[in-house]
Amino acid sequence: MNNVANEMKTTGREKLLEARSGMSCMILNILAMLVSIGIFVLAVILLATGAEVNTALMVVIIIICSLYFSAVGPILFCGLKILRPNEAYVFTLFGRYYGTLKGEGFYWVNPFCTAVNPAAGVTETTTGAVKSSGEAADVVAAAMLGSMGANKKVSLKAMTLSNDRQKINDQLGNPIIIGIVVIWKVVNTAKAVFDVDNFKEFLSIQCDSALRNIVRLYPYDSVGLDNESSLRGSSMEVAEKLRDEIQTKVDVAGLEIIEARITHLSYAEEIAAVMLQRQQASAIIDAKSMIVEAGVSMVEMALNKLGEKNIVELDEERKAAMVSNLLVVLCGGKDAQPVVNSGSIY
Repeated sequence: MNNVANEMKTTGREKLLEARSGMSCMILNILAMLVSIGIFVLAVILLATGAEVNTALMVVIIIICSLYFSAVGPILFCGLKILRPNEAYVFTLFGRYYGTLKGEGFYWVNPFCTAVNPAAGVTETTTGAVKSSGEAADVVAAAMLGSMGANKKVSLKAMTLSNDRQKINDQLGNPIIIGIVVIWKVVNTAKAVFDVDNFKEFLSIQCDSALRNIVRLYPYDSVGLDNESSLRGSSMEVAEKLRDEIQTKVDVAGLEIIEARITHLSYAEEIAAVMLQRQQASAIIDAKSMIVEAGVSMVEMALNKLGEKNIVELDEERKAAMVSNLLVVLCGGKDAQPVVNSGSIY
């Protein structure tokens, strides 16, 4: 296996295998087995009836025919392989990389080739998952079944790897709960099989590491940080960096990361209540600032209009009182209850 891995590291490519048609090879093998059985029976009859034939030659023919229909024929049937769309076989021959068979169809390959897939029998797992003893036993059993020759096909389909929600500290040191989903596929079967021990587990671990590296670069929220990029406000930017980070780590395994997205984002329980109060306070401050700014503009507009149209002349003291009353009305949290003066303004 080490020799195969070293060979693939030097070439850096997978070798596509050109296999024969499985249907024609199967029919020819069946016909050959039927013919060998017929010759075997004929030779036995000739020897049993005492016909004038070369006994040694008949014995040799009987041995050859019996070997073919009892051993050689069944072995040749082992070379028949069926592939569905977006599936591949990675074959080794006596420990060396033989080639990769791709494309849906019915094929015949060298029956002594061995299909290799270290991830066979391993179901899609979630990254960062902590398995119980029962779940761990199930995974070990599945891996053993895969190694004993379950399904050795390598899937070329786009697959999804879900990430369990994890607690990670952001740029400011605040603990947050975050989960991601990664869409990926195998693009180089030889690298996936020979350059890493188990490409599914390798991807899961690298997703964990990349997620922690990226989360530490951003704060949870950019409130009060001069519109700095954040996990909550810059999800597209974070997803792109996360995808690139994972891709650089899994190139060695011949995998392509199609997309990586955040599926869950929240503060950890121990600080969630405090952070909620901070967010509420920030929202109230922003709203009050907007209200005050609008109120000042309206008061200024009212004073200017009154002065332009000479509706009433106000001294500085009356202007101050009017400004105070208008700001109370415009910026108050509740509806104002005005006192109407029916006499002179002075």
